[in-house]
Amino acid sequence: MREVTSYSTGALFSIVLHVGMVAALLANWESDGKKVIIQPQYIEAKIVELAPKKKPVVKPPKPKVDRAAKEREQDRRRAAEKKKAEAKRLAALKEKQRADREREKQEQQRRAEAERKRIENEFAETLAQEQADINAQEDELVANSFMQLIRQRLSDNWNRPPSARRDMETLVEIRLVPTGRIVGVTVVKSSGDIAFDRSVEQAAFKAEQFEEIQQLEPRLFEKHFRIVKVAFTPQDLRL
Repeated sequence: MREVTSYSTGALFSIVLHVGMVAALLANWESDGKKVIIQPQYIEAKIVELAPKKKPVVKPPKPKVDRAAKEREQDRRRAAEKKKAEAKRLAALKEKQRADREREKQEQQRRAEAERKRIENEFAETLAQEQADINAQEDELVANSFMQLIRQRLSDNWNRPPSARRDMETLVEIRLVPTGRIVGVTVVKSSGDIAFDRSVEQAAFKAEQFEEIQQLEPRLFEKHFRIVKVAFTPQDLRL
């Protein structure tokens, strides 16, 4: 609208200017016929293009909010979330209970296994001890039988001197090798009578070897017969 007004004002101003110039020419007309030339002033006129009017933007009406429906939707969502949370809690509780039962089961199995091993170990120890006792008894019987053999052999080889008395006793230590051969005789307790002690030594050396010793297991020989102590008395020999 402003551009149209400017255009009208310019056109009016041009008309007024031309009328003024004509009036001036008429008023200043000289009789002598002298011509006066007036150069017209040109006014550059431009056509102003009017911008198209913008159409007003019509906003769509806001939809009416159904508060009741919105609250029902919110209640539904809250209920769904609560139900989901409760299901998750129950699932976690069930998983914990299952894990607890599994741990308890494993613990019971561990205790049962430990008890079984304890009983087995006790039983094995009992058997081992019983077997050890049996072996010890058997070893003792075997050792005693060979001791009786040695005592009998020494008694057969001992010539008691005339000076022997009932209260005399000589204790000797006889050293043997696994073949049963005597390799040393030592008097560890004297009877106080030289002849009596010498007769004991002679009886041991005269025996020379107990070949039956070779039948012994090495452990029995080392335990009982590597060194044998024998007590000689006029009544009898004591091992």
